[in-house]
Amino acid sequence: MEKKILVEVSARHVHVSREDLDTLFGKGYQLTEKKPLSQPGQFAAEERVKVVGPKRSLDRVSILGPERSKTQVEISLTDAFSTGIKAPIRQSGDTEGSAGCTLVGPEGEIVLKEGVIVAKRHIHMTPDDAKAYDLHDGDIVSVTVDTENRALTFSDVVLRVRDDFQSAMHIDTDEGNAAGVGKNQYGIIE
Repeated sequence: MEKKILVEVSARHVHVSREDLDTLFGKGYQLTEKKPLSQPGQFAAEERVKVVGPKRSLDRVSILGPERSKTQVEISLTDAFSTGIKAPIRQSGDTEGSAGCTLVGPEGEIVLKEGVIVAKRHIHMTPDDAKAYDLHDGDIVSVTVDTENRALTFSDVVLRVRDDFQSAMHIDTDEGNAAGVGKNQYGIIE
């Protein structure tokens, strides 16, 4: 059986805590949903912030909701190089000892000592799909994306299985551009 998976490109973004949202946008501020994302309950917000690094800033970086317990910034390796932020490649949520930056909003700014990462390529998968594909949470797989003139196999893709996921692979903009990934792009898990 061919193990197909939707491949989505995840651009730079920020996950923000309640406390940091208050600082950036004002006490009690609520994020405004712009559009839902593929993962249930997740959304891109109307609100944007500036991510400031030692060399330069990234303006109008999207915030993804809902709020998280801890603020996290996800950028590409190209962003890391251009801003001077030494962001390690990590799984989402693994921010201990990672890079820092300053976030600037309309009402204030915060200095993060850590929390900036380049997200490790990963697959969100439902338990039913994982069972059908004989895969398990934490498995490391490869995924081949067969695009015109840019076919590419991504190795070291970590599988994350949970009931509240929708099955999809997430890669960053550098990876998406390298493979020429467009909308409704599928890959094959190997």
